[in-house]
Amino acid sequence: MDTKVAEIIASQPDSVLGFRSFKFGNFEFKRDAYFVHISWPKGSHTMEIDRFLRSLVRDIGWGFFYGWIFFDDVFGTQNHYGTVDIFAGTYSKAHRDSEIDYLETYPTEAVIKAFEAIANDWISEGYDPLRAPLETGSPMGAKGATRTDPLVRGFTPAKRMLGLPGDVSPRSDQSGHPINRAFEDVQFDQPEIITEPGFEGQLHAFNLYDHIARSDVTWNPSVTAVTDASICCVTSEEHMLPCIHGNDRNEWFIQLSDEIHWRIADKNTGMPRGRIIMRSGDVCAMPADIRHQGFSPKRSMLMVMENGTPDLAERYASGELKPYPVEALENA
Repeated sequence: MDTKVAEIIASQPDSVLGFRSFKFGNFEFKRDAYFVHISWPKGSHTMEIDRFLRSLVRDIGWGFFYGWIFFDDVFGTQNHYGTVDIFAGTYSKAHRDSEIDYLETYPTEAVIKAFEAIANDWISEGYDPLRAPLETGSPMGAKGATRTDPLVRGFTPAKRMLGLPGDVSPRSDQSGHPINRAFEDVQFDQPEIITEPGFEGQLHAFNLYDHIARSDVTWNPSVTAVTDASICCVTSEEHMLPCIHGNDRNEWFIQLSDEIHWRIADKNTGMPRGRIIMRSGDVCAMPADIRHQGFSPKRSMLMVMENGTPDLAERYASGELKPYPVEALENA
């Protein structure tokens, strides 16, 4: 893998709309009132600015996540846990057949700095790419006032277990976050705790729905629990996941409320593999050889289970582990 060293280069602001253009390695990023235009030595691509910015900020916040983040069917990133590929057409058969696909690899921190520079210039006050479209303004049109609040948020660790006195996590009911409009009809009864004599005050329980319902972001972890390599994320989902996630390991989904429609495709080619509608109580596994994108007609709650074992991606890529969960367990 040829890792390049590059710095983000910004142009002077455009005299009409006020936005800068950026060059990172051999990729160039320009935007107008409606679209982002990405070019590389072999070709170019145009994408809606809203989708690009929603994907860009999540890619930064997720640390490029496990595997691939497709901004759309052409452009995206792959995480190598220390380095990141930026690609255009690498996983599109038409681009490969036309020999206009392109990929460059950079140190992770360099890509984060580049993407942050683009996001900070192209996202103005009044538009929040982490919120549902009905809850925020539009990124279209000319540049507005510079945002002063953080673009990426929601990763502040809790100082106490959720719900205990002193819990000041972002999703705590002590934090001031209100119940989202979509969950106003949900019951938030607190669990009744009964302990054996002598163990009073040593057992704790909380209503997880009460915390998820206060999330002010969508398709972004609201609460995350980590035990060794076991990672559990619960999220609040509305509208569509702007990016398409390509797995480098199995990923388990548990639908906690309402429903999400998932579009499943082959990871390498993008050819359709299936469609899943998950309703409250449904459980499914996303295999290690697919890409998927979710659509939530009404704000819903989703629990995602991940295995963060460091060498897992390589074991799947080498064929040591089969992509499907049952086969993977049998061969683990």
